Order: sequence, then C-alpha cells, then structure tokens
Amino acid sequence: MESDTYLTIKAFSQGLYREKGSRFIGFAYPVTNQEEIKRILESIRKEHHSARHHCFAWMLGQERHNYRISDDGEPSGSAGKPILGQINSLGLTNILIVVVRYFGGKLLGVSGLINAYRSAAESALKNSEITKHFIQDYYGLRFPYKSINDVMKIIKDEALSQSKQEFGTECSLTINFRSSARKKILNALARIEGLKYNHKGTI
Repeated sequence: MESDTYLTIKAFSQGLYREKGSRFIGFAYPVTNQEEIKRILESIRKEHHSARHHCFAWMLGQERHNYRISDDGEPSGSAGKPILGQINSLGLTNILIVVVRYFGGKLLGVSGLINAYRSAAESALKNSEITKHFIQDYYGLRFPYKSINDVMKIIKDEALSQSKQEFGTECSLTINFRSSARKKILNALARIEGLKYNHKGTI
C-alpha cells in the first residue's frame, strides 16, 4: 500500500451471532482518536446496560501500532483478542469494534467464546464498506492579492482542495492535499512572491 494511505471502514455497521441462547451483537465504528472511542464505549454501555459483557478492540494510526483490547470479564484472551484478529485480518485501522453479549444461560467454554466474539466481529465487518483513506496535509496560506493568480494556478494544476477563503488586500485560504505530494507542492508555493504558509495538521 502507498505510504500515505490506510484501510478503514466508511461508516458504522452492525452484525449478530447467536450461540446456545447467547446473543453477541457486533458494532463497528470508524474512529480517529481515543476521546471518540471513549464516548462511543460509554454510549454503548448505557444503551446496552443489561448486557453481561461489552468487549472491544480498537486500532488507531496508519502504522497500526496503537491498539487496545478488552475482555470485560470474559476469560482472558477469549474476547478482545479474537475481535482484534478480525481487524488485523483485513489490515484495518482507525476502527473500533465492540461486541455486546447478552447471556443465554449456558456456558460456551473458552473455545466457544473465541468463536462467538470472532464471528460477531466478522459479521459487523461483512456489513461494512472498506475504504482506502488518503492521508491529507492541511496548510494555511497568506499572500498579497497580486499573487492570487499564481496561487490559483497551483491549486488548479495540482487539483488541491481549498476552504476558509478570505480575499482582500491580503488573502488567506486553507488547502489540503495528499501527504505524498507535500514536497512538490510546498516547493511550488515557495516560489510565489509574498506567500507564507503554516502547517495546520495531518488527517
């Protein structure tokens, strides 16, 4: 995969697995940070307060090094790990999968739990759309009005996205582009008289 791309899911999806009376409901969410994950987990615990377990796994970042799993009271390694395994099997990141278990009265054993949590996570992912995300750099530009044609030519030639435009004696706008094009675009901008830029972030 290219250096400025990663795979994630496009939108929320849900799946279901049943075993010996227990229901395992899988919820998959695209996420970008731990605060967002915390809010979602709190919301699920409130909505499904009568469920016996709320197990999860999440992965963040293009490098896929930042992750966490939770068995939430199930035997160690029987829930969070198989959920994470489904995330890894598709090479996904910036994703949270929660599997809520409503206990049916019959014990499944560790191997049965592993299969159930894996299957619920797999079911949620099968109902999702996987998408390739291009990592974007955002830059703020400030430049004199006399340089506007030069700036707009670069924006048009490089097919850059733009927002937050203000045009006057001094102009400002925000542009974004794929991170892999950073060097080429910044070199072109540096040749424009009176233009200054600052990095606003990478998403």
